[in-house]
Amino acid sequence: MPYELTPKIKSLRPYVVDGNAYKIRLDANESFLPLPERMRQAVLSAVGKVSFNRYPDPAAAEVCALYADYCGIDPALLTAGNGSDELISLLVAAFTQKGDKIVTLEHDFSMYDFYAHLAECKVVKVRKNDDFTVDIDRVIETVRDFGAKMVIFSNPCNPTSLGTAKEAVLKLVKSVDALVVLDEAYMDFWDQSLLDVLTQHDNLVILRTCSKMMSAAAVRLGFAVANPAIRNALQAAKSPYNVNGLTQAAAAALLSHRDWIARTKQAVLDSKAALYLESREIAGRYGVKVLTSRTNFVTWRLPKAAEVFRRLRQRGILVRCLGGELLRVTCGTPEENAGVCAALDEILPYAISC
Repeated sequence: MPYELTPKIKSLRPYVVDGNAYKIRLDANESFLPLPERMRQAVLSAVGKVSFNRYPDPAAAEVCALYADYCGIDPALLTAGNGSDELISLLVAAFTQKGDKIVTLEHDFSMYDFYAHLAECKVVKVRKNDDFTVDIDRVIETVRDFGAKMVIFSNPCNPTSLGTAKEAVLKLVKSVDALVVLDEAYMDFWDQSLLDVLTQHDNLVILRTCSKMMSAAAVRLGFAVANPAIRNALQAAKSPYNVNGLTQAAAAALLSHRDWIARTKQAVLDSKAALYLESREIAGRYGVKVLTSRTNFVTWRLPKAAEVFRRLRQRGILVRCLGGELLRVTCGTPEENAGVCAALDEILPYAISC
């Protein structure tokens, strides 16, 4: 064999998405809203002006300026990336070395551990409370005890759908001598962002995305927001043309239509509220629990989640099974919400007793 994979790569498996056809697909936390014709035409017009023979702007300046204006922050704080995944990878590569400790939380986004593994860092997981809330004092103690270089977690949390209040997260930022990477991918659906206080803290990085609220998962665009020193380090460490010209053009077109963004956000919130209320009613009938949702999805806590997941798939409904007791259901159209709720109402009496 002319080459040999490193041990850290040998242990990995390709990321695989279920490619089967389903009548209802609520597994990936995407927006259920396709672009309306007006927005599709705006995107097509913008993409039509791209100089395909030229490299794109390496700083993605226009789209950073538009997103900064949307958030009410200084565009000089932003680094654009090929989705938040690239930015997580970049932060780990830029601010840790082999053997460093990175603190993550149990029941959180799996890519934090993945990129820590690639960097050959040691992941230290903090156990959440029995109700899946975060004990900030426990996180602080863990960071200090292990001398961690970084702590990274999502708020609101994927996959539990719960949120940690702003003051509690600020306590963490102020109490540790480590880089705090706060993934706010779902903060468009809640009101506890730390963006307004970011410049007051040198050890804070906030990640945001266009995938959820803006119906733009296909665009693959995320942002890291950080103080100038961290931002400059990210700009120096990233690939020169990491956000392609088509993505920049499409995202700029979408961000230029604030009225559409506001309507899209409200439609998702309305869908989630309806799904949450119906799910709570069904859960109450069978003695299981639906966690409070600060996101665009609803998380069920129930015994034999894998069995419920299997029976839903048999009915042509795909959601996300997360371990032994969590089932994550993205909000969808009224018809999709009604379909998954009706199926759960029929399945639960049998699945949780078998």
